[in-house]
Amino acid sequence: MQKKTPLALLGGLSPEQFMKRHWQKKPLLIRQAIPQMKALIERGALMDMVESEEVESRLIVRKGEKWTLKKGPMRRQNLPSFKTPAWTVLIQGVDLHHEGVHGLLQQFRFVPDARLDDLMISYASDGGGVGPHFDSYDVFLLQAHGQRKWRIGRQKKFELQEDVPLKILKEFKPEAEFVLNPGDMLYLPPGYAHDGIALGECMTYSVGFKVPRRAELASELFTGLSEEMADACGTVKDVIYADPKQGAAIQDAGIPKSLQQFAKQAVAQALKNPQMLNCLLGESLTEPKANVWFDPPDQDDLQTYQWPCDIRLDRRTKMLFDAQHVFVNGESFRATGQDAKWLRKLANQKFLEARFAKNLSQTAAELVQAWWEEGWWQATSGE
Repeated sequence: MQKKTPLALLGGLSPEQFMKRHWQKKPLLIRQAIPQMKALIERGALMDMVESEEVESRLIVRKGEKWTLKKGPMRRQNLPSFKTPAWTVLIQGVDLHHEGVHGLLQQFRFVPDARLDDLMISYASDGGGVGPHFDSYDVFLLQAHGQRKWRIGRQKKFELQEDVPLKILKEFKPEAEFVLNPGDMLYLPPGYAHDGIALGECMTYSVGFKVPRRAELASELFTGLSEEMADACGTVKDVIYADPKQGAAIQDAGIPKSLQQFAKQAVAQALKNPQMLNCLLGESLTEPKANVWFDPPDQDDLQTYQWPCDIRLDRRTKMLFDAQHVFVNGESFRATGQDAKWLRKLANQKFLEARFAKNLSQTAAELVQAWWEEGWWQATSGE
């Protein structure tokens, strides 16, 4: 994908133009972003997914002003009839479970992988929707089947309706309205209120993005730092508090200033290593979701493993890199020289041919084999 190449997906804009003009700034309606679009997964197969514990799903039903929400997994028989109006099933992370949907998500890699999250599919019967709401992240709403009417608007008031199991805006004043047909797509930046209503049976694909919150991210990093520091407890790196100049303090419950200063220094020392923070960030960004499971090779495959081979990352694998490390599924590894070159190529392309894989050092090759044994990638052929 070239930064300056116009894309039908972006209405003739190049990725560079889209990011400059629209990303986190203003909406964009794109007619026929994917010409002749057809749903990549059939309705029946989609409904089967709500029964799986590995798939995050929700059922939303509206009856007049009353909304109900049920979280999966649930038996397919318990879903409303397709002829029943005003109900919706939301199935999160379908890209993790379907190769075609995973391939579609790759078309949105003009946004850094560290921000790209997943593809959710919304199936709705006639009149179905989730009410007027806003997201804290960027979203592309791609119509895959049927029609959906969208009303959108900048929101000044963000109060939510009370006693409703969904985050539905109390006041919503739309500024524009569109009907999307298969292949049409609507981009919305964070905070832009929207309300989608199915016109007949429809499926909408929502491409969402990660939005780390500062306090949440700080909490994750501090948790990681505390674990790293805990490993140093009792070693020569563990500095012991000393107060040889402490005077007598009879019946004094005040905390000594020297101890407060020691605590500040302990935290400052933990934050002093930027590489540790970078590692923790990369590990956090690639940590698989709780419902993600990998399929390690069976015993027969373990015995037939040959190196070098073509490497194709499993669609559930998350792989990123920075200047000194590669990160895979919540783990970090130091990578330099030729190893860094080829592992970054693997992260960028999700695939590495055997003719390049053979250039990895023995240490890196053994590491990659360990990833294979975890089910993080598949060997597609030998050299």
